[in-house]
Amino acid sequence: MTIRPLLLKNARLIDPGAGTETRGALLVKDGVIADLGAGLNTVPDGAETIDCQGRVVAPGLVDLRAFLGEPGGEHRESIASGSLAAAAGGVTTVVCTPETTPVIDDPAIVDYLLRRARDTAIVNVLPSAALTKGLCGEEMTEIGLLKQAGAVFFTDGARSVANARVFLRALTYARDFDALIVHHTEDRDLAGNGVINAGEYASRLGLSGRPVEAETIILERDARLVRLTNSRYHAAIITNRDSLEIVRRAKDQGLKITCGTSINHLSFNETDIGDYRTFYKVSPPLRTEEDRIALAEAVSSGLIDVIVSDHNPQDVEQKRQPFAEAADGALGVETMLAAGLRLVHAGHLPLPALFKAVSTRPAELLGLPAGRLEKGAPADLVLFDPDEPFVLDPADLHSKSKNTPFDEARLQGRVLRTFVAGRTVYEQAREAGAT
Repeated sequence: MTIRPLLLKNARLIDPGAGTETRGALLVKDGVIADLGAGLNTVPDGAETIDCQGRVVAPGLVDLRAFLGEPGGEHRESIASGSLAAAAGGVTTVVCTPETTPVIDDPAIVDYLLRRARDTAIVNVLPSAALTKGLCGEEMTEIGLLKQAGAVFFTDGARSVANARVFLRALTYARDFDALIVHHTEDRDLAGNGVINAGEYASRLGLSGRPVEAETIILERDARLVRLTNSRYHAAIITNRDSLEIVRRAKDQGLKITCGTSINHLSFNETDIGDYRTFYKVSPPLRTEEDRIALAEAVSSGLIDVIVSDHNPQDVEQKRQPFAEAADGALGVETMLAAGLRLVHAGHLPLPALFKAVSTRPAELLGLPAGRLEKGAPADLVLFDPDEPFVLDPADLHSKSKNTPFDEARLQGRVLRTFVAGRTVYEQAREAGAT
């Protein structure tokens, strides 16, 4: 079906690749950005025109870590509901984790997910595949066949591969296929039954702690194995200052290491748990305020490459329990942009730097042409008002589950419209009118 050309005029144009912010217009034609800039005056006949009224147009977000339920967890989330939540949050590409039932460790399951996404998703949904069979950490999956089927990277989700020999073999095979390994860096034995960051605050609450060393030991091991194999490696979520130093040293050595952190760890610290609020129970656990500030500074400097939502829907039965027994996880895909704008408004990082971490760098890691605001790039875009305040009501979220740590939080920055390949896939009711 032919799509009318689209002109977004009177916009603040954010180009995270160039690190610039300019005023002007953007023209979309045939699903790609045809032209943009302050001097854009020629408009094709019959084009749809949207007056952005000084609001922001930026590349749509690319989220590398979200649980979308299918297959087997549709009661928590489905591809349809998860993609709607993503669109409402300005996310145009989502990578789903392999922790499903059955696990995404077979090319047939990858193919199934791609077909389900094609039929039910309104944003781009891409599957990651398990690094080890059954996520058991004992036997490597068929990396070559899974990549050929469409898996964009390989990960055991929220589980670490404890066996160094198995992980070394996986890195070696991944290198031969130019595949990316994304690893959850946490020593399960050292983390034990910990449910909160180890330290004074855990002692006050009477909860068992998980030390930062559980993270840094695995990250240090992985860096040495990457140096041995020269493989592409991404630490999924790092949460503390010691991990930042390990990543800095590895990058200084020229290793192919990148890292991410979650919007939860940039937004909250361990004290937000308060009186045992289970919506703040995530894995890895929230750390200290000093760690949170260090993470924000690392995003600004580019040391942290990627911010993820770590979207992990849980039903009421799994969260309305004593803190130690409640399931890990929080919603994130719909609130990631608004939460990230908190950092911008607080002066921790400029708007282009935020979008580099949530759009450009994740797209680059996947080898996608998205995440850029330039001619010829896909017209996967978000139009939002960075200054509009609102109070988050969980009932308004589009996810099937409602376990958000931003329950009744005061946020600033609302998505008005989301485009995928030039098509409007989400429109907020009060968005500026089209002509």
